[in-house]
Amino acid sequence: MLADSRGLTYAPAPFGLPEARAAVARDYARRGFPVTPERIALTASTSEAYGCLFKLLTDAGDEVLVPRPSYPLFDHLASLEQVTARPYALDLDAGWRIDFDSLEAAVTPRTRAILVVSPNNPTGSFVKPDEVQRLAELAAVHDLALVADEVFADYELTHGARAAAGGVMQRGDILTFSLGGLSKSVGLPQVKLAWMAVAGPDDLVGRALERLEIICDTYLSVSTPVQIAAPELLECGAIVREQIARRISVNYERLLKKVAAATPAGRVLASEGGWSAVLQVPSLEPEEALVVNLLNDDGVLAHPGYFFDFPRESYLVLSLLVSEAQFDEGTDRVLRRVACPVASHE
Repeated sequence: MLADSRGLTYAPAPFGLPEARAAVARDYARRGFPVTPERIALTASTSEAYGCLFKLLTDAGDEVLVPRPSYPLFDHLASLEQVTARPYALDLDAGWRIDFDSLEAAVTPRTRAILVVSPNNPTGSFVKPDEVQRLAELAAVHDLALVADEVFADYELTHGARAAAGGVMQRGDILTFSLGGLSKSVGLPQVKLAWMAVAGPDDLVGRALERLEIICDTYLSVSTPVQIAAPELLECGAIVREQIARRISVNYERLLKKVAAATPAGRVLASEGGWSAVLQVPSLEPEEALVVNLLNDDGVLAHPGYFFDFPRESYLVLSLLVSEAQFDEGTDRVLRRVACPVASHE
């Protein structure tokens, strides 16, 4: 695929080669969200897509609203564009639903966009249809764009959660951007291909695409070989996607059973999708000390909740991607440590 001789020809297209964009459009259709290739722009990564959108939607000193807890890269991506990332809360007690009081309080005259991640990383919460409706109403009132990171959209941990999620690409009333990429959809982060799909009123979409074309044409960052390979990668990648889905589901179910049997070692926070599980553990030691000790003494790599701006301690974020045998052994080591007093490890 990547060795196709057509890759030797340089014929740059700001939004990407037509056949690659058509392949992405087919992938959206597979998920039940029809979009035309003309409303799709390719980037090398979703991080780059965020950078393009911040250039498109904001000026220096403007603000974008980002969920908390969530992926810690948003602050860095925003600051690189001289933009402020203002957090709004996800409500743990309500299953990580959007706290709209927090969201509305975060809006200022400098706000230009609302970012959502569905399912969220690492809480695993899908945005619900009623939330999408309220987001659209708020965006319309304040003339905001909605940016939805849907890189984990294919992966559910709770049966039916994906089908019950809200679809941002179905909005025709506000300017909306959906982000995805090969990194998660087919497990190929090293191949470097992502995309943005645009929805909303024709006039807003048209003006946005005109400006976005200039931004993308300035960088032309997506390689020709990966664009040529995109149709086949997306088609063949379905096999990898199914394997990933099976593995994370098995690991998540095993974790639930292990933790339930190990009470009071902690609890697994309910998750609807994504590649991570969040384990709340007794506060026997600070989160940072816990993850360092797990790494140094037990050979287990876990992320502390504060990496993702959890409001309090103590949380561990565990990857569900590792092999089932490794996950079993790793979680056993975690549960042994958090079930014992700190003094027993000194």
